[in-house]
Amino acid sequence: MFGAFSRDLGIDLGTANTLVHVRGKGIVISEPSVVAIDAKTKQVHAVGAEAKAMVGKTPANIIAVRPLKDGVIADFDVVEKMLAYFIKKAHAHSAVRFMDPRPRVVVGVPSGVTEVEKRAARDATLNAKAREAYVVEEPMAAAIGAGLPVDEPIGSMIVDIGGGTTEVAVISLGGIVINHSIRTAGDEIDEAIIQFARREYNLLIGERMAERAKIVAGSAYPLEEEIKVVLRGRDLLTGLPKAVEVSSVELREGIAGPVNAIVQEVRLALEETPPELVADVMEHGITLAGGGSLLHGLDKRIAAETKMPVHIAEDPLSCVARGAGKMVENFGQNKVYQDILTRSQNTRRPKL
Repeated sequence: MFGAFSRDLGIDLGTANTLVHVRGKGIVISEPSVVAIDAKTKQVHAVGAEAKAMVGKTPANIIAVRPLKDGVIADFDVVEKMLAYFIKKAHAHSAVRFMDPRPRVVVGVPSGVTEVEKRAARDATLNAKAREAYVVEEPMAAAIGAGLPVDEPIGSMIVDIGGGTTEVAVISLGGIVINHSIRTAGDEIDEAIIQFARREYNLLIGERMAERAKIVAGSAYPLEEEIKVVLRGRDLLTGLPKAVEVSSVELREGIAGPVNAIVQEVRLALEETPPELVADVMEHGITLAGGGSLLHGLDKRIAAETKMPVHIAEDPLSCVARGAGKMVENFGQNKVYQDILTRSQNTRRPKL
């Protein structure tokens, strides 16, 4: 009976980060999708930022895991515990904090997931004590969050580059007309930097070092002023600590594989888009969302390859959460959002 007093939530359940939008309050949680658990008892020791700080530094009995891989649930039980933690934390300062909050929840999922994977996301949310759970395809949520006119007869192209997946979609009249989803995104770029350091400098670096290097000096297009960054790790030949300075030019070559795959997917989606909608995209441009869109020069690279104007959405990291948030702010009041949610629960779209 206390469920009706809970605040409804829009959640971007990402491979790298989870963002939570609380109805009436906006985004209140933005933390890494990492959980530290006891290896034997499976008891949760930490979630989010605190757990990420433990990655690579935990004692033998505690493991820090990322329970989502490539945008889908890899460890159902851990995701359920992580969601329960975030739902409770979102109500930490509300009137129902002393009870079990039972909110209605909208969760963003990649558009390329199978029906089984979609049902797993919904079940994990319900098991985390949500009163009702709905899934929405991430490119649709990102387009709504970016303020694109999804319900109008205008073709809008969104490219959402997250940690595990890249979603490319053309949207018109409240539906996804063209959809491409590949499991190449920020994590693959990090892995490419790890392999680059190993191959070129016999240097073993960790995931967090690779991510920092990507943020500081990773690029997809020549920069006006090239950047240098120091990689620190262990020398594979001597076993001793080692630091090397690398340039953004070297890193750009190192991450060319995953970046080329993302650009190629955008081109393929454009080739399949009906002519009338391509004309709209030419006029209004391609919108980039997600953390991957912040890779230096990616907008210029896509613009050069497609001959289309390319814009980065305002606050691209939170587009999916803001889109899911707009839906929960208008539960039962906005027919367009209601239709999108209804279709998202039942749509079976073939992978492209």
